[in-house]
Amino acid sequence: MFSYTALTSRSALAGAIAAISLLPATALADFRPLDDASMAAVTGQAGVSIELETKLSIDRLTWTDEGSLSVNGLRLSGHNDTVLDNLKLTIDIAGEGEVLEHGFSEIARRANAGLLDTSNPDVADALAKYSVAGSFGKQFNSGDLVIHLGATDYGDPTSLDDYLQAVDFELAIDSITTSGTDGSTNLFSDINLQGYIGPTDLVIRNGGSSTRTLANGNTVSGSELQLDTHFEVTDGSLNWDAADVILIFNFAAVGIEGLQIHNRRGNDTLGHFGMAHATAKLSRGTGATSGKEGLSIHEVEFRADIDMPVFKVGGTSIGSVQFTDFVISDTTMMVYGH
Repeated sequence: MFSYTALTSRSALAGAIAAISLLPATALADFRPLDDASMAAVTGQAGVSIELETKLSIDRLTWTDEGSLSVNGLRLSGHNDTVLDNLKLTIDIAGEGEVLEHGFSEIARRANAGLLDTSNPDVADALAKYSVAGSFGKQFNSGDLVIHLGATDYGDPTSLDDYLQAVDFELAIDSITTSGTDGSTNLFSDINLQGYIGPTDLVIRNGGSSTRTLANGNTVSGSELQLDTHFEVTDGSLNWDAADVILIFNFAAVGIEGLQIHNRRGNDTLGHFGMAHATAKLSRGTGATSGKEGLSIHEVEFRADIDMPVFKVGGTSIGSVQFTDFVISDTTMMVYGH
């Protein structure tokens, strides 16, 4: 197989050379080698776009140590178990200073074209934030890998609602359980979240072998993965069955219905178009106190308003709960084995 492939490649090359030799001199006169300046102009001008539709299901995802933690019956789809579709991924390796699609840059492009009203504070903010060097997006460095998730079809270009609701999703999980020698316990059950995915960006920064020091003294690599996403949960429900896990709250026998996660109230709504926002950076790091090497998760930020119109304890509703300007910031984690 190897010899056949090599022979075929040599034959194809010989045929190509012979074909070129038959071209008239006037045609060959237009073929010129590119100098360094011309090559630099070509770099980063072409990327890859992927139009995607899918459904994902996992019967059980288990992490095992002395005991185990299992996520059971996970499903990611469109609303009401339909296909998750209308997704478009654009993938580019940036040239030095290249401006690529990022965040709400499509809104800025439409506003600049007069398709959206700049008296809307969010639209005006997007136009100011994403207008860079005559283009719309964010400027990157040479070798950065930039992946932008948006929609294939945003509908009416003058409609913000069409843009914000272009990609719908549903996340369902039957249960999250922990088990060991004493048996098993449900931590969460009957999780179902419906909503919309806004612009989402995944960037792998090309920092080479450089490092930097965070405010807490941890040292992290200059080459890092950066996540930036907007989303909205319009209807969600879950049961919090046991308080053996400490996350943000520590409730037991709690049921939530009609859950909404957005950003339409309070003092930090500007630039988010009513959507919740999350960012994080991940890289190799070394803890300042422990000296341990591991995965650094740093500069984590989450901003949202959270509505729980039906809040049950022990199966009985105790009313509604709302959080306005719910913010997690200045958060750093160093993850390593022990």
